[in-house]
Amino acid sequence: MPSIHRSRSWTRQDLDPTPESVYLDRRRFLKQMGILGLTAYGIAAGCAPATGENAARKTGNFAKGTLDLYPAHRNASYVLDRPLTDEEVAATYNNFYEFSLTKDRVWRLVDRFEVEPWSVTVDGLVEKARTVDFDALVRRFTLEERLCRHRCVEAWSMAVPWTGFPLADLVRWAGVTSDARYVRFESFLEPEQAPNQNQGSGYRWPYYEGLRMDEALNEAAFVVTGIYGHPLPKQHGAPLRIVLPWKYGFKGPKSIRRITFTAERPPTFWNDLAPNEYGFLGNVDPGKPHPRWSQATERVLGTGDRVPTRLYNGYGALVAGLYR
Repeated sequence: MPSIHRSRSWTRQDLDPTPESVYLDRRRFLKQMGILGLTAYGIAAGCAPATGENAARKTGNFAKGTLDLYPAHRNASYVLDRPLTDEEVAATYNNFYEFSLTKDRVWRLVDRFEVEPWSVTVDGLVEKARTVDFDALVRRFTLEERLCRHRCVEAWSMAVPWTGFPLADLVRWAGVTSDARYVRFESFLEPEQAPNQNQGSGYRWPYYEGLRMDEALNEAAFVVTGIYGHPLPKQHGAPLRIVLPWKYGFKGPKSIRRITFTAERPPTFWNDLAPNEYGFLGNVDPGKPHPRWSQATERVLGTGDRVPTRLYNGYGALVAGLYR
Protein backbone atom coordinates (compact mmCIF):
# COMPACT_ATOMS: atom_id res chain seq x y z
CA MET A 1 0.00 0.00 0.00
CA PRO A 2 1.24 3.56 -0.68
CA SER A 3 1.11 4.51 2.98
CA ILE A 4 3.52 1.73 4.02
CA HIS A 5 7.12 2.94 3.87
CA ARG A 6 9.47 0.12 3.05
CA SER A 7 12.83 -0.15 1.36
CA ARG A 8 12.91 -1.58 -2.14
CA SER A 9 15.67 -2.69 -4.44
CA TRP A 10 15.26 0.38 -6.62
CA THR A 11 15.51 2.95 -3.80
CA ARG A 12 18.69 4.57 -2.46
CA GLN A 13 17.94 6.52 0.69
CA ASP A 14 21.46 7.96 0.79
CA LEU A 15 20.79 9.85 -2.44
CA ASP A 16 17.56 11.51 -1.34
CA PRO A 17 18.19 15.19 -2.28
CA THR A 18 17.38 16.50 1.21
CA PRO A 19 16.90 14.70 4.57
CA GLU A 20 13.17 14.31 5.21
CA SER A 21 13.12 16.20 8.51
CA VAL A 22 15.04 19.15 7.07
CA TYR A 23 12.89 19.16 3.95
CA LEU A 24 9.61 19.21 5.90
CA ASP A 25 10.84 21.89 8.34
CA ARG A 26 11.78 24.14 5.43
CA ARG A 27 8.45 23.56 3.69
CA ARG A 28 6.48 24.35 6.86
CA PHE A 29 8.45 27.58 7.25
CA LEU A 30 7.94 28.54 3.60
CA LYS A 31 4.23 27.80 3.75
CA GLN A 32 3.86 29.91 6.92
CA MET A 33 5.66 32.73 5.15
CA GLY A 34 3.31 32.40 2.18
CA ILE A 35 6.17 31.62 -0.20
CA LEU A 36 4.75 29.04 -2.57
CA GLY A 37 5.57 27.91 -6.07
CA LEU A 38 8.79 27.77 -8.02
CA THR A 39 11.26 29.71 -5.87
CA ALA A 40 10.02 28.23 -2.60
CA TYR A 41 10.34 24.70 -3.92
CA GLY A 42 13.76 25.42 -5.37
CA ILE A 43 15.01 26.35 -1.90
CA ALA A 44 13.26 23.45 -0.16
CA ALA A 45 14.36 20.65 -2.46
CA GLY A 46 17.81 21.83 -3.35
CA CYS A 47 16.92 22.67 -6.97
CA ALA A 48 18.22 25.81 -8.59
CA PRO A 49 15.24 28.19 -8.88
CA ALA A 50 14.34 29.35 -12.38
CA THR A 51 15.94 32.67 -13.24
CA GLY A 52 15.74 35.14 -16.07
CA GLU A 53 13.11 37.25 -17.77
CA ASN A 54 10.65 34.42 -18.52
CA ALA A 55 11.15 32.29 -15.41
CA ALA A 56 7.66 32.83 -14.01
CA ARG A 57 6.05 32.16 -17.36
CA LYS A 58 8.08 28.99 -17.86
CA THR A 59 7.26 27.44 -14.52
CA GLY A 60 4.28 29.26 -13.01
CA ASN A 61 1.69 29.12 -15.81
CA PHE A 62 -0.82 27.04 -13.86
CA ALA A 63 -4.36 27.14 -12.47
CA LYS A 64 -4.61 28.68 -9.01
CA GLY A 65 -7.80 27.07 -7.67
CA THR A 66 -6.02 24.37 -5.64
CA LEU A 67 -2.83 26.28 -4.79
CA ASP A 68 -3.55 25.96 -1.07
CA LEU A 69 -3.01 22.17 -1.30
CA TYR A 70 0.70 22.57 -2.09
CA PRO A 71 3.30 21.59 -1.13
CA ALA A 72 2.04 18.13 -0.19
CA HIS A 73 3.65 15.66 2.19
CA ARG A 74 6.34 13.56 0.55
CA ASN A 75 5.86 9.79 0.37
CA ALA A 76 9.26 8.60 1.55
CA SER A 77 8.92 5.27 -0.28
CA TYR A 78 9.64 7.06 -3.55
CA VAL A 79 13.20 8.31 -3.67
CA LEU A 80 15.80 8.69 -6.40
CA ASP A 81 19.17 7.38 -7.50
CA ARG A 82 20.00 10.70 -9.16
CA PRO A 83 19.51 14.45 -8.46
CA LEU A 84 16.23 16.14 -9.31
CA THR A 85 16.11 17.78 -12.71
CA ASP A 86 16.22 21.58 -12.49
CA GLU A 87 12.67 22.92 -12.69
CA GLU A 88 13.32 25.30 -15.55
CA VAL A 89 14.92 22.52 -17.59
CA ALA A 90 11.87 20.31 -17.08
CA ALA A 91 9.51 23.19 -17.88
CA THR A 92 11.13 24.04 -21.21
CA TYR A 93 11.57 20.56 -22.72
CA ASN A 94 8.17 18.98 -23.20
CA ASN A 95 6.53 16.41 -25.45
CA PHE A 96 3.08 17.92 -25.98
CA TYR A 97 2.27 17.49 -29.66
CA GLU A 98 -1.05 19.31 -29.34
CA PHE A 99 1.01 22.50 -29.20
CA SER A 100 4.20 21.75 -31.10
CA LEU A 101 6.41 18.91 -32.29
CA THR A 102 9.41 20.93 -31.10
CA LYS A 103 9.98 20.30 -27.40
CA ASP A 104 11.55 23.63 -26.48
CA ARG A 105 8.68 25.59 -28.08
CA VAL A 106 5.78 24.07 -26.14
CA TRP A 107 6.06 26.37 -23.12
CA ARG A 108 5.92 29.39 -25.43
CA LEU A 109 2.61 28.27 -26.96
CA VAL A 110 0.45 27.36 -23.95
CA ASP A 111 -0.61 30.83 -22.80
CA ARG A 112 -3.98 30.63 -24.58
CA PHE A 113 -4.70 27.17 -23.19
CA GLU A 114 -7.52 27.56 -20.65
CA VAL A 115 -7.23 25.13 -17.74
CA GLU A 116 -9.48 26.94 -15.29
CA PRO A 117 -12.32 26.09 -14.93
CA TRP A 118 -11.87 22.43 -15.92
CA SER A 119 -14.13 19.41 -15.63
CA VAL A 120 -13.54 15.67 -15.89
CA THR A 121 -16.13 13.09 -16.99
CA VAL A 122 -16.00 9.60 -15.46
CA ASP A 123 -18.19 7.07 -17.26
CA GLY A 124 -18.46 3.62 -18.80
CA LEU A 125 -18.69 0.61 -16.46
CA VAL A 126 -19.31 2.60 -13.29
CA GLU A 127 -22.20 2.70 -10.86
CA LYS A 128 -22.99 6.27 -11.89
CA ALA A 129 -21.50 8.35 -14.69
CA ARG A 130 -20.66 11.87 -13.63
CA THR A 131 -18.90 15.05 -14.69
CA VAL A 132 -17.05 16.76 -11.87
CA ASP A 133 -15.25 20.05 -11.44
CA PHE A 134 -11.49 19.53 -11.28
CA ASP A 135 -11.02 21.52 -8.07
CA ALA A 136 -13.76 19.55 -6.32
CA LEU A 137 -12.36 16.26 -7.61
CA VAL A 138 -8.85 16.91 -6.33
CA ARG A 139 -10.12 17.89 -2.89
CA ARG A 140 -11.70 14.44 -2.49
CA PHE A 141 -8.25 12.86 -2.26
CA THR A 142 -5.16 13.24 -0.09
CA LEU A 143 -2.27 14.56 -2.16
CA GLU A 144 1.27 13.31 -1.73
CA GLU A 145 4.59 14.02 -3.39
CA ARG A 146 6.69 11.30 -5.05
CA LEU A 147 10.20 11.68 -6.40
CA CYS A 148 10.19 9.68 -9.63
CA ARG A 149 12.26 8.91 -12.67
CA HIS A 150 10.51 9.72 -15.95
CA ARG A 151 11.63 7.90 -19.11
CA CYS A 152 10.60 8.99 -22.61
CA VAL A 153 10.42 6.47 -25.44
CA GLU A 154 12.82 8.81 -27.30
CA ALA A 155 15.60 7.72 -24.89
CA TRP A 156 15.79 10.81 -22.67
CA SER A 157 14.89 10.98 -19.01
CA MET A 158 14.40 13.31 -16.08
CA ALA A 159 13.80 13.03 -12.33
CA VAL A 160 10.98 15.15 -10.92
CA PRO A 161 8.82 15.58 -7.80
CA TRP A 162 5.25 14.80 -8.89
CA THR A 163 2.30 15.64 -6.63
CA GLY A 164 -0.96 13.73 -6.87
CA PHE A 165 -2.80 10.68 -5.56
CA PRO A 166 -2.92 6.96 -6.42
CA LEU A 167 -4.98 6.09 -9.47
CA ALA A 168 -6.42 3.23 -7.42
CA ASP A 169 -8.09 5.81 -5.16
CA LEU A 170 -9.89 7.32 -8.15
CA VAL A 171 -10.96 3.85 -9.35
CA ARG A 172 -12.52 3.13 -5.97
CA TRP A 173 -14.22 6.54 -5.85
CA ALA A 174 -15.64 6.03 -9.35
CA GLY A 175 -17.54 2.90 -8.30
CA VAL A 176 -16.19 0.75 -11.11
CA THR A 177 -18.17 -2.45 -11.75
CA SER A 178 -16.68 -5.95 -11.83
CA ASP A 179 -17.06 -6.09 -15.62
CA ALA A 180 -14.41 -3.42 -16.19
CA ARG A 181 -11.08 -4.78 -17.41
CA TYR A 182 -9.57 -1.60 -18.87
CA VAL A 183 -9.60 2.15 -18.37
CA ARG A 184 -9.46 4.63 -21.25
CA PHE A 185 -8.26 8.23 -20.93
CA GLU A 186 -9.13 11.02 -23.32
CA SER A 187 -7.46 14.42 -23.42
CA PHE A 188 -8.83 17.79 -24.55
CA LEU A 189 -9.81 19.04 -28.00
CA GLU A 190 -9.40 22.81 -28.34
CA PRO A 191 -7.99 23.70 -31.80
CA GLU A 192 -8.28 27.43 -31.10
CA GLN A 193 -6.06 27.06 -28.04
CA ALA A 194 -3.69 24.28 -29.15
CA PRO A 195 -2.22 25.18 -32.56
CA ASN A 196 -1.25 21.66 -33.61
CA GLN A 197 -4.80 20.38 -33.13
CA ASN A 198 -5.90 22.31 -36.20
CA GLN A 199 -6.86 20.27 -39.25
CA GLY A 200 -3.87 19.21 -41.28
CA SER A 201 -1.65 18.18 -38.37
CA GLY A 202 -1.95 14.53 -39.38
CA TYR A 203 -2.84 13.36 -35.86
CA ARG A 204 -6.13 11.98 -34.56
CA TRP A 205 -7.00 14.36 -31.75
CA PRO A 206 -7.93 14.29 -28.94
CA TYR A 207 -5.15 12.16 -27.48
CA TYR A 208 -6.33 8.83 -26.04
CA GLU A 209 -4.63 6.12 -24.01
CA GLY A 210 -5.51 3.04 -22.00
CA LEU A 211 -4.45 0.65 -19.25
CA ARG A 212 -5.41 -2.74 -17.94
CA MET A 213 -7.29 -2.56 -14.66
CA ASP A 214 -4.55 -4.40 -12.78
CA GLU A 215 -2.09 -1.75 -13.97
CA ALA A 216 -4.45 1.05 -12.94
CA LEU A 217 -4.79 -0.48 -9.46
CA ASN A 218 -1.04 -0.85 -8.97
CA GLU A 219 0.31 1.47 -6.26
CA ALA A 220 2.83 3.07 -8.68
CA ALA A 221 0.07 4.36 -11.00
CA PHE A 222 -0.35 8.03 -10.11
CA VAL A 223 -2.87 10.76 -10.92
CA VAL A 224 -0.72 13.88 -11.08
CA THR A 225 -1.95 17.39 -10.32
CA GLY A 226 1.32 19.12 -9.41
CA ILE A 227 5.08 19.26 -9.77
CA TYR A 228 7.88 21.02 -7.85
CA GLY A 229 5.56 21.85 -4.98
CA HIS A 230 2.84 23.66 -6.96
CA PRO A 231 0.04 22.83 -9.44
CA LEU A 232 1.01 21.51 -12.87
CA PRO A 233 2.06 24.18 -15.37
CA LYS A 234 0.23 23.97 -18.67
CA GLN A 235 3.16 22.53 -20.61
CA HIS A 236 3.30 19.60 -18.16
CA GLY A 237 -0.31 18.59 -18.83
CA ALA A 238 -2.33 20.82 -16.51
CA PRO A 239 -4.47 20.40 -14.66
CA LEU A 240 -4.58 16.58 -14.56
CA ARG A 241 -2.37 13.88 -16.06
CA ILE A 242 -1.47 10.23 -15.46
CA VAL A 243 2.08 9.19 -14.54
CA LEU A 244 3.15 5.55 -14.84
CA PRO A 245 6.85 5.60 -13.93
CA TRP A 246 7.54 2.06 -15.18
CA LYS A 247 6.22 2.88 -18.66
CA TYR A 248 7.40 5.21 -21.39
CA GLY A 249 5.99 8.71 -21.14
CA PHE A 250 3.56 8.36 -24.06
CA LYS A 251 1.45 6.04 -21.88
CA GLY A 252 0.72 8.95 -19.51
CA PRO A 253 -1.98 11.16 -21.07
CA LYS A 254 -2.05 14.87 -20.23
CA SER A 255 -4.82 17.41 -19.65
CA ILE A 256 -7.44 14.67 -19.20
CA ARG A 257 -11.10 15.39 -19.89
CA ARG A 258 -12.65 11.90 -19.79
CA ILE A 259 -11.96 8.63 -17.96
CA THR A 260 -13.94 5.64 -19.23
CA PHE A 261 -13.96 2.10 -17.82
CA THR A 262 -14.52 -0.64 -20.39
CA ALA A 263 -14.64 -4.41 -20.82
CA GLU A 264 -12.72 -4.34 -24.11
CA ARG A 265 -9.17 -3.15 -24.63
CA PRO A 266 -9.33 0.43 -25.91
CA PRO A 267 -7.32 1.64 -28.90
CA THR A 268 -4.46 3.99 -28.06
CA PHE A 269 -3.08 7.02 -29.90
CA TRP A 270 0.44 5.93 -30.80
CA ASN A 271 -0.38 2.26 -31.20
CA ASP A 272 -2.97 3.22 -33.82
CA LEU A 273 -0.49 5.46 -35.64
CA ALA A 274 2.53 3.14 -35.56
CA PRO A 275 1.78 -0.29 -34.05
CA ASN A 276 5.21 -1.62 -35.02
CA GLU A 277 6.86 1.09 -32.89
CA TYR A 278 4.48 1.66 -29.96
CA GLY A 279 2.92 -1.31 -28.21
CA PHE A 280 -0.13 -1.17 -25.99
CA LEU A 281 1.87 -1.96 -22.83
CA GLY A 282 4.69 0.57 -23.38
CA ASN A 283 6.85 -0.79 -20.55
CA VAL A 284 10.42 0.50 -20.28
CA ASP A 285 12.68 -2.32 -21.51
CA PRO A 286 16.36 -1.75 -22.31
CA GLY A 287 16.51 -5.10 -24.09
CA LYS A 288 13.77 -4.26 -26.56
CA PRO A 289 15.00 -1.57 -28.97
CA HIS A 290 12.70 0.88 -30.71
CA PRO A 291 12.80 0.13 -34.46
CA ARG A 292 14.74 3.37 -34.97
CA TRP A 293 17.00 3.56 -31.91
CA SER A 294 18.37 1.60 -28.97
CA GLN A 295 16.68 1.72 -25.57
CA ALA A 296 19.73 0.40 -23.73
CA THR A 297 20.74 3.85 -22.47
CA GLU A 298 19.09 7.21 -21.87
CA ARG A 299 20.18 10.86 -21.91
CA VAL A 300 19.51 12.68 -18.64
CA LEU A 301 18.00 16.13 -19.12
CA GLY A 302 20.05 18.97 -17.70
CA THR A 303 23.31 17.06 -17.46
CA GLY A 304 23.49 15.28 -20.79
CA ASP A 305 24.80 12.19 -19.00
CA ARG A 306 24.22 8.90 -20.78
CA VAL A 307 23.16 6.24 -18.25
CA PRO A 308 21.98 2.63 -18.56
CA THR A 309 18.23 2.13 -18.83
CA ARG A 310 16.71 -0.13 -16.19
CA LEU A 311 13.97 -2.66 -16.83
CA TYR A 312 10.61 -1.13 -15.88
CA ASN A 313 12.63 2.06 -15.31
CA GLY A 314 13.78 0.56 -12.02
CA TYR A 315 10.28 -0.04 -10.62
CA GLY A 316 10.26 -3.78 -11.14
CA ALA A 317 9.78 -4.53 -7.45
CA LEU A 318 6.35 -2.93 -7.74
CA VAL A 319 5.19 -3.96 -11.19
CA ALA A 320 7.08 -6.99 -12.53
CA GLY A 321 4.40 -9.32 -11.16
CA LEU A 322 1.86 -7.77 -13.51
CA TYR A 323 3.61 -9.25 -16.55
CA ARG A 324 4.58 -12.78 -15.53
